[in-house]
This record gives sequence, structure tokens and C-alpha cells, in this order.
Amino acid sequence: MKGAGMLPVGLTLAQLLDFPNTQQAKASLLTAQQPVSDARELLRDSLPITNKPIRRIQKEIFTKITEAVRVPNVKMSEVQSAVSESQKVLAKDKPAIIKDVVGDAAKKDASATLAQIELKLNEFQEIIDKKDKQEIPIKQQEILSLVERIENDMIPSFPFKVPAEYASGPLLMGRAAVEMQVTCKSSSVTKGGKMKIVLDGYNAPVTAGNFLDLVKRKFYDGMPVQRADGFVVQSGDPGNKQTGFIDPNTKELRTVPLEIMVKGDKTPIYDATLDDVGRYKEVPNLPFNAFGTLAMARAEFEPNSASSQFFFLLKESELTPSGTNVLDGRYGVFGYITEGKELLKEVKQGDTIDYIKVISGSDNCKNCINENAVAAASEDVTVA
Repeated sequence: MKGAGMLPVGLTLAQLLDFPNTQQAKASLLTAQQPVSDARELLRDSLPITNKPIRRIQKEIFTKITEAVRVPNVKMSEVQSAVSESQKVLAKDKPAIIKDVVGDAAKKDASATLAQIELKLNEFQEIIDKKDKQEIPIKQQEILSLVERIENDMIPSFPFKVPAEYASGPLLMGRAAVEMQVTCKSSSVTKGGKMKIVLDGYNAPVTAGNFLDLVKRKFYDGMPVQRADGFVVQSGDPGNKQTGFIDPNTKELRTVPLEIMVKGDKTPIYDATLDDVGRYKEVPNLPFNAFGTLAMARAEFEPNSASSQFFFLLKESELTPSGTNVLDGRYGVFGYITEGKELLKEVKQGDTIDYIKVISGSDNCKNCINENAVAAASEDVTVA
């Protein structure tokens, strides 16, 4: 299997289980608090915004309620606290929230969205009064979706300048969503299905742009899954000598740099791991916390060798505990599966990626191939 040459970390599953104690010691210096493993919350957290009131509501509704429902008997007092605190923030800071929304039309929409949040918080109070445990996560997600809508409208423009050496390649200047359909050939549970993946250009514009451009080229359509070992699901090796994408214009292998945005930084670190720059204690904005974390595979000792091969992490808490795994800071995450991640558990080596297609955010891709040109080229081949 040629794709095996681009394993994440360049290690086998057995080697990862026996990873050197020195590296484990470094990893253990990371935060001991259980990090967020919800893909949607990770994406909300990594948005480049600074509005404290909307972040406060987000954290009350996500963190407090998620912790409250995690125990066998739901802590209704914590759910009540989250709802009450969110209502207080709305009552006091609604103007401060709207102030940071960009554009008159978006401000008007935000005002209406805040009214919806207020209404749903009142509905939440009814759920608490009835002690209806089943409805809590449903209402929680409804409110968080509205919060996210406002947060997205707070971003005035792309937050940083991509280095000149990478600015001419495909760049995702924002976010995009793609749909991946997979056919499972050996699963006893399913014949296949679809997954929705959100690509994050705010934190990895070069990496996400490269992937989105390949999606637009239909590069991955019909490609087999080349690795599924309980640690990752990996594909993207086209089977050529270079094991990556050959740019038809240059006739050369197209690669992207290692690109990692650290929490608190305004621009990503390029060309080096966090170990290389002495920042191994710090946490990336897009960590390997969620089942279905999407990252680029590369050669172990060449940080800028990623091309087309990608992998999804099958998170196992014993092997890669959130915030202390051996991948953070060494491999560039650029997205998460937000819907249909259960399918990933059934995907095996030899299964087929039927297609990956863009479902939103296509216009955010700068220097990407025109999809109409790809369709026209496909028609020409069919006619010929």
C-alpha cells in the first residue's frame, strides 16, 4: 500500500502505544483539564472574535449543560444556572453583542436572532420545570446554532495575511463545508453513507484551501480508503510515484506547509512543528480532540511534505487523551466531521470514497480551480 508511506507521525499503532517517555512527559505538561471534544464547539471556539458577552452565553450553554448531562442523574441545578446566567447576559449586554456584528443587514439579523435565543431560553426554563431530561440536549443545540450564527457575523474580514510564498496557491479565506459519500464493502452494519465536514480556513487557510481545490477537481472521487487500522482512516494517495497531487500546470508535485495556529496567536506557525519551535506545551486552535478530526498526512521528518493524503482520527481515549496526544502540534488539522461521524467507525481499508463535493463556502476559496472548468473538461473526455 503506497499510502502507508505517509502515516501520521510516521509510526505504527503499536509504536504509538510504546511512545517514548520523554515525549509523554512533554505531552503531560499540557492542560490537565478535560478539553472539549465536540467538533461544533471546537469550531465555535476557534472563530477569530473577541466579543465577551456572546462567548459567555456560548460557554454557559455548552460547558455547564454538557457537564450537567454527563452524569447519570442530570444536575438540573447546573442547567438552571446556565439558563439563568445566559438570560442575565442577554438582558444586560444585548447592545454590546449587536455592536460587534458587521454590517447593517447582519445587525438587524442578529437582533432577531437574539430574540430567538431569548425565546428558546424561556422554553428551556419550561423543560427544567418539567425535569424533561431528553429535551435538554436538543434545546441546547438549538441555542448554540443561533449563537454560532451571530458569532460568524462578527468577523469583519480575513484576520491575517498569508505569507507571500504561499499566497499564490489555493487559499480558503473563511470556512467551507463538504459532503463525503463512502461505500462500505465489508461492514455488517451499513452499506455506506454521507458525512458532513467543515473546513476551517480561519486557522489553516493554505491547508484547507489545498484540500478544497482538490475536492473541486474531483480528485478524491472514486478513490479507495487506503488505511483503516483503528487509529486513523486515511486516503488521498492517487497511486503515482510521488504519492500526491501533480499540478497539471507545473507538472510537479504540489505540497503545502505544516500550518498550525496556536491559541492566542494571530497568525499560524508555518514550516515547523511546535516541538521544533519550543512551544510543545501550547495548544493549537484546532486540536486532535474530536472523533473525526481531519488533518493532512506527511512524511515524518519533512513538515512541508503534505500534498493530497489526509486522515481522520479515530479518537481512542487510552491512546490519545484529549490535550495530551502525540499528534497536536506535529500535524496540521484543518477541519472536523460535524455530521455522520458514526459512519467512520464502519469504514475499512478498500472501501470507496464515491465523491467529496462542496456544499457551502465555495466562494471563500481563493486561487481554486473553477468547478465549471472541471465539468467542461469532464464532458470533453466523455465526448472523446
